[in-house]
Amino acid sequence: MTSAQAGPAGADIVVEDLSKWYGNFLAVDRISFEVPKGTIVGFLGPNGAGKTTTIRMLTCYMPPTSGRARVAGYDVFRDSLQVRKHIGYLPESNPLYTEMRVGEYLDFKAKLHGMDRDSRRKRVSEVASRCWLTDRLRSVIGTLSKGYRQRVGIADALLHNPPVLVLDEPTVGLDPSQIREARRLISELAGDHTVMLSTHILQEVEMVCQRVIILANKRIVAQGTPEELKNRSGSVLRAEVRGPTEEVRAAIAALEGVDRVEILQGGPVGRFNVHGRLSPEMREQVAAVVSTRGWSLRELRTEGASLEEYYVRITDPGAAKAAAAA
Repeated sequence: MTSAQAGPAGADIVVEDLSKWYGNFLAVDRISFEVPKGTIVGFLGPNGAGKTTTIRMLTCYMPPTSGRARVAGYDVFRDSLQVRKHIGYLPESNPLYTEMRVGEYLDFKAKLHGMDRDSRRKRVSEVASRCWLTDRLRSVIGTLSKGYRQRVGIADALLHNPPVLVLDEPTVGLDPSQIREARRLISELAGDHTVMLSTHILQEVEMVCQRVIILANKRIVAQGTPEELKNRSGSVLRAEVRGPTEEVRAAIAALEGVDRVEILQGGPVGRFNVHGRLSPEMREQVAAVVSTRGWSLRELRTEGASLEEYYVRITDPGAAKAAAAA
């Protein structure tokens, strides 16, 4: 395979057994994944899981220790300059020249990409319109709000129309209306671009991502569509009971088929998540044990587990090690 060949058909990012050591410290441990063309993939994991290190390797900010990775068909070891030409990167820190005007800054960055004057003028106008910056082109970047600076960073990443975009925490620090605008923009990028989105906001992932990759303990512990990951947790029985919290938990946990009972809220009225083999009779059994003890059952319903619940479970240190060893 030549360095300019893509990997599996339709994949813009291909990672195979990628690792990174800093001396004796292992930061990323033999991870493998693929991102299909035109897909928005959420890249998740707790602090220290290896997300930022992986992103820096894929964007050629640092070399891997071992393994292979190709971006837009180019090898990060042998063709790092080509990778950089085919990738747009918005780092979490979003470094900008704050003394420059928005239009001046974007024109300067377009010049670095080798565009001539006419091409620069056209492309700056296009990305400014797409990122809702047209009326801010003459504004000094240092006077802009956090939201507008994020837009400038995304416009910068889009300037050379790269096939692959890597966005590291693009909505951090934004207010709710700015977050909605940023999510809409990211959603619109799908199809024309392959987007790798690193974020801690799970609601954001469910809203804009077609696939999810979860890292924990330096390794990938889960990947799939948001629905596939939620389905792996199965259903959960939610109960609200007026009674002594710990006694209610223990009584429900003793029922056949119950694996664990999670206390969501204590106090006079407790809220619980019941996990296990939730047969159709489980609700009747919970209702019966509550009634027998003389407690008051205020709510009892079955619903699918959320992505957040799955994420918390899979990134628990004990669960992560078990998943990595499987």
